[in-house]
Formats: sequence, C-alpha cells, structure tokens
Amino acid sequence: MKEKTKGFIPPHGNFRKLRSYQAAEVVYDLTFRFCQRFLKKGDRTIDQMVQGARSGKQNIAEGSCASGTSKETEIRLTSVARSSLAELLLDYEDFIRVRDLKRWDKDSKEALFVRKLGKQPNASYETFREFCETRPAEVVANIAICLINQTNYLIDQQIRRLEKDFVEQGGIRERMTRARLDQRNRTD
Repeated sequence: MKEKTKGFIPPHGNFRKLRSYQAAEVVYDLTFRFCQRFLKKGDRTIDQMVQGARSGKQNIAEGSCASGTSKETEIRLTSVARSSLAELLLDYEDFIRVRDLKRWDKDSKEALFVRKLGKQPNASYETFREFCETRPAEVVANIAICLINQTNYLIDQQIRRLEKDFVEQGGIRERMTRARLDQRNRTD
C-alpha cells in the first residue's frame, strides 16, 4: 500500500482562535459603540475610528486565511492590523487630550483592572459592556486605550512568531520543493 503524502499547504485560517483576533474584535465592538455614544453624527472621526478598528480585526483574519500559501502576505497583513490599531490608539489619545480629560497611567488601578479583564480566556465585548455603556467618555476612552495596547502587544508577539516560523520552516516554495523531492524519493 502506498503511503499517503502530506500536503504542502499547512492548516490555516483558524483566526477566531487567535488571541490577537479576539482582542481586536473587542476593540472593534467597543469603538463602534464609543463612536455612537460620544461623537456627533457626521463627524469624520467616526468613520476613521471605526474603519481603523475594523481594519485591525479584518487584517488579522485575512492574513490568517492567506497563511497556508503566503507567509509574506500573513506577515504583511498582520503588520497592517498593527498599524491600523496604532492609528486608532492616536484617535483615542487625541480624544482625551483635546477635551482636557485625564489619561490613566499604565500602572493605575483602573488600567490594571482593565488589563486583568482583557487577559481572561474568551474575553469579549460582554466582559466590558457594563463599563463601556454606563461610564463617561473619559473612562471608556481609557478602557479602549488599555485594550488597544493589550491587542498591539499580542500582535507584536504574533509577528515575532511568524518571523521565527518563516526562518525555521520557509514559505510555500520551500514546502513545495520538499514535497516534490519527497515524492520523487518515494517513487525511485
């Protein structure tokens, strides 16, 4: 009996299990509601913020789905997600600064509480809903800043891992060559 060959396209596209995606989804949901609640209809910042949050989430998903055939695309799109969230972070920081609101110190009890919630397994917008829908803009913007920083940390870790995996395993061309050589060696 002939041995079944392992394909050269690895499993991929399971983005919903990535902590970076889950965290980015929380940021998107929070941002969508923040903009509805605290920004005036017609303000261009609404589109910018919602699209930045959406881009963060969507690019992680798209990169994950492309990862089977293009590690380069996965790394590039994951980096785009990181950049989109960095831009969104600036929007929240601007919101606080131009309104003379108080920005939480990263080690304040409030920030530490938000980070602790964000580290919970399966954290979702529901984890933060009560705070985000009942607190003033200053608090919600600070929650968003904490969550974006946490998400960016996860994405940074993910990018480092993708880089390491690429260096160790190569991309699709290397896998295709190995699979073809393995097949030739089996038939010789």
